[in-house]
Amino acid sequence: MTDAPTPAPQTRCGLVSLVGAPNAGKSTLVNALVGQKVAIVSPKPQTTRARLMGIAIAGDTQIMLVDTPGIFEARRRLDRAMVAAAWGGAEDADLLCLVVDAKTGMFRKLEPILEALKARREPKLLILNKVDVTPKEELLALAQSLNETMEFSDIFMVSATTGDGLADLKATLAARMPEGPWHFPEDQVSDATDRMLAAEVTREQLYLQLHAELPYASAVETEKYEERKDGSVAIHQQILVGRDTQKAIVLGKRGVRLKEIGSKAREELATLLGRKVHLFLHVKVNPKWEEDRGLYEEIGLDWVK
Repeated sequence: MTDAPTPAPQTRCGLVSLVGAPNAGKSTLVNALVGQKVAIVSPKPQTTRARLMGIAIAGDTQIMLVDTPGIFEARRRLDRAMVAAAWGGAEDADLLCLVVDAKTGMFRKLEPILEALKARREPKLLILNKVDVTPKEELLALAQSLNETMEFSDIFMVSATTGDGLADLKATLAARMPEGPWHFPEDQVSDATDRMLAAEVTREQLYLQLHAELPYASAVETEKYEERKDGSVAIHQQILVGRDTQKAIVLGKRGVRLKEIGSKAREELATLLGRKVHLFLHVKVNPKWEEDRGLYEEIGLDWVK
C-alpha cells in the first residue's frame, strides 16, 4: 500500500488598492510591506504620479499592492490624470484600504474620498498611519469618527516608518486574498519597468534636493535605456521644466546641483538594479510639457481632458 501523495499547498493571490489624500504615507507603506523600495517617497505631497504595483509575499500568499497618487481637487491636466490614475488603481481590487495620516487627520481632504468609497462594493479597511507621532487619544478619536462616517471591516493603526503594526496588517491582507495562482514570479517586487523606475528615482532626487524651489513644475523622461556588453546600463534622461528660471534652479551654480542630482540618482539606481549605471542628465525648457501626450504615456498616466 502506497502513501497518498501530499497535496500541494493552496496558494492565494489578490489585489489590494491603497487610496487616500496626498502625503498619507501610501508609498512608504507599500515599500514596508514589500520589504524593499519599489516606490519613491519624499516629504512633499503628490510625489506619486502614476499607479504602481508593489508585490508582497506572506507565506503562500502573493499580495499585489497598488500604490496610487493622492486624491485631491484637480485643476490642471496633470492633476486630473493623477486623480484618474488613483481611482483607476482601485478598479478590480479585492480589498480597498483607506490610508489616513493620523497626525493631521485632514478631514476636509478626506470628505470627497469617503463619499466615493461609500459607493464602492469592495471590502474596505482603514489604515491610520504615522501612529509613532500621534497621541493615542487622538488616534482613538480619529478611528471612531471615521468609522461612524463609513463602516470599515477592520481598522489598523500602523507606522510605515517604524514598522509598528505592519505584521498584523500584512497577515490580515494575506488572509483576505482569494485562493488562486500567483500572478508574478516569487522574486519580482514591482510591475514597474526599469525604464520607468529610472525616471522615478531621478524625479525623487529633484524633490528631495530642490524642496519648494521647484514644486511640481518638472518631469523626468527616460529617452534611452541601453544595455551594455559589460553588464552595465546607460540611461539618458531629460528633465523637463516650464521656464528658464526653473532650468537655472535645476542646474545650480556652474551645474553643481544637476551633478549632485545625477550622482545620488545613479547611486540609488545601481543599488536597485544591481549593476553599474551610467546616468546622463540634461535639462530642457518646454512651457507646454504638461500637454505632451507622449510624456503622459512614458510616465504611466492616461491622457485626460
